[in-house]
Amino acid sequence: QVQLVESGGGLVQAGGSLRLSCVVSGTFFEAKTFAWYRQAPGKQRELVAGIQSGGSTMYGDSVKGRFTISRDNAQSTVYLQMNSLKPDDTAVYYCNHVASDSWGQGTQVTVSS
Repeated sequence: QVQLVESGGGLVQAGGSLRLSCVVSGTFFEAKTFAWYRQAPGKQRELVAGIQSGGSTMYGDSVKGRFTISRDNAQSTVYLQMNSLKPDDTAVYYCNHVASDSWGQGTQVTVSS
């Protein structure tokens, strides 16, 4: 059973930065694709970024140039570095293991104006 545990969320002012972490267990981490999603109140869950086993990445249009997804295979951890945060980035952020469609519990990010 794949387990994902997110951390790193919090309250930050617009223009600030946060780094989210997702620690993964129960799978052969280095061979898997992972993604970060977010869901704001009253909105659908939105794909933020994804990273493949070889390190290839993709980003949603709203975060390109501001967010960076990365992975540490030795630590079985996926990161999301978020810079130049905007109030519209306020949401619960979820880590996803694509192959099993497993999800973490989410971490709240709130950006104040």
